[in-house]
Amino acid sequence: MAARIAITGAAGLVGQNLIPRLEARGYRDIVAIDKHPANTALLRRLHPDVTVVEADLAEPGAWQQAVAAVDVIVICHAQIGGLDRATYARNNIAATERLLAAVARPDVYLVHVSSSVVKSMAKDDYVWSKEAQEKLVLQSGSPAIVLRPTLMFGWFDRKHLGWLSRFMQRSPLFPIPGHGRYLRQPLYVGDFCDIVMACIECRPTGEYNITGLEPIDYVDLIRAVKEVSGGSARIVPVPYRLFWSMLFVYGLFSRDPPFTTKQLEALATPDVFEVIDWPALFGVKPTPLKTALAETYRDPVYSRIALEF
Repeated sequence: MAARIAITGAAGLVGQNLIPRLEARGYRDIVAIDKHPANTALLRRLHPDVTVVEADLAEPGAWQQAVAAVDVIVICHAQIGGLDRATYARNNIAATERLLAAVARPDVYLVHVSSSVVKSMAKDDYVWSKEAQEKLVLQSGSPAIVLRPTLMFGWFDRKHLGWLSRFMQRSPLFPIPGHGRYLRQPLYVGDFCDIVMACIECRPTGEYNITGLEPIDYVDLIRAVKEVSGGSARIVPVPYRLFWSMLFVYGLFSRDPPFTTKQLEALATPDVFEVIDWPALFGVKPTPLKTALAETYRDPVYSRIALEF
């Protein structure tokens, strides 16, 4: 494959899943950029043929030269958790502004990994900063596609279902907020990576909501994860207000809590996201939810690797 590809936020969930799939498809000229030292080191060990750059996109540096000659940029960097509004502004907005300034060429194709939250009823710092990040990409002057995935899971999931599955292995009890009947539309990151690769090869533009095709209540999703991962924790409902208070107190003592009160509020928000025929649009065969969970939690190699916070 001739395309020269740069991936930002490459040591996160999407990047760590996308790179082995790109390599399997024959791509060799890949630049992977991330600022997390431990996760970047892991990426470098797993993929010694990839040019891995540890850098903060919000700061000038050698990364700017590394992306200067690429054909495609897959924009995955994002602040997805935390309590500080300024951190979201820095990592989602300022970093994107500097990235786009470094590759301000009309022939650079942008694949922006946004989020379904921009179409959510929830309003918090993550939603606000992702909306702003989208606008920057769409107004950059480069051909771009914006993909808005729903909750993703798969190998290397350090938050969301990945963190929850590991919690099940450590704790005898697993708390569920309230009744747990919050509709989720989970998306397998393997399918999403196939969509990204289809974009790289065909260069479509526009905005697309990429929604999981098998809706499921949160409590049933947790039960499915427990079953496939072999967790033994007892699932216990906790009154919503008490659960919120527990998260609030935890947040007072943690700089980067894995689950925040804002995320709990978003979980309970009754969103139903648009479902488009992305299998036909992008030529991707969707993986059944049960199969995708088994691939995630039973893989002999990747299921054993957990990224750091």
